[in-house]
Amino acid sequence: MSVSIVGVIGAGQMGAGVAQVAAQAGVSVLLNDVSEEFVQRGLQTVGRNLDRMTERGRFKPEERDRIMRRVSGTANLADLKDTDFVIEAVVEQEDAKIELFQKLDKVCPAHVIFASNTSSISITRMGARTSRADRFIGMHFMNPVPAMRLVEIIRGLATSQETFEATRTLAERLGKNTMTAEDFPGFIVNRILLPMINEGIYTLYEGVGGVTDIDTAMKLGTNQPMGPLELADLIGLDTCLAIMEVMHRVFGDDKYRPCPLLKKYVDAGYLGRKAARGFYTYDKQGNPIAPVTHGR
Repeated sequence: MSVSIVGVIGAGQMGAGVAQVAAQAGVSVLLNDVSEEFVQRGLQTVGRNLDRMTERGRFKPEERDRIMRRVSGTANLADLKDTDFVIEAVVEQEDAKIELFQKLDKVCPAHVIFASNTSSISITRMGARTSRADRFIGMHFMNPVPAMRLVEIIRGLATSQETFEATRTLAERLGKNTMTAEDFPGFIVNRILLPMINEGIYTLYEGVGGVTDIDTAMKLGTNQPMGPLELADLIGLDTCLAIMEVMHRVFGDDKYRPCPLLKKYVDAGYLGRKAARGFYTYDKQGNPIAPVTHGR
């Protein structure tokens, strides 16, 4: 299957990142969100990222402009009818994703593949709620998309081999390494990563260490580039909570029980970098200012 135009739904951090790497790979991209304001924010994010890469010598100015011209935006879902492959990167809520895919099902021709960037939700279950379960697949990019090389590919029970091959070929075209995960909550990366982050939050909650103590311990003690609390802020605390809740509900094992402090922060709107406050506070450029202790 030849992919000329990719639709990306959700112009936030993940969606803008997917749009950027696709455009860098020479693919035309149609970036969609629920409002023109959100679409423009996403396009601006792509532009800023390309500007930084140009300043560092990765691209020449004319090359940067060519990449940017490959990305267009729309707030009208019906415009995705002309795409060959659609990647969904909206909020990590199953009902919202299913509602979106059902609308998209009526818009896109039957041959178009639907890929979800979900971190934890069942590909089989979402695909079954559309008319194209055989052309429905999980395509889980890592955050930040332009910097991280991995894409997890997750087959639903009905996903066809043709769909799998087309998805893997597209991911490799975008410069990504791929691996295949079975359709279980959290797949591989988040099945391992999120319980570690959650335990880091419990360590703070129980007073074992402060924010910077915990992050420094894991960076210097285990050679990780970011500590668990820094990483939680980058991912988004609402997304971390959603993934933990899915795994806790489906597996029924208390080792996946979200830390009460994580729930408290999400309730307060302290969602991490995107809200300028999580386990750290952030400036307008997303740089950390200072650690926060229990929301104070």
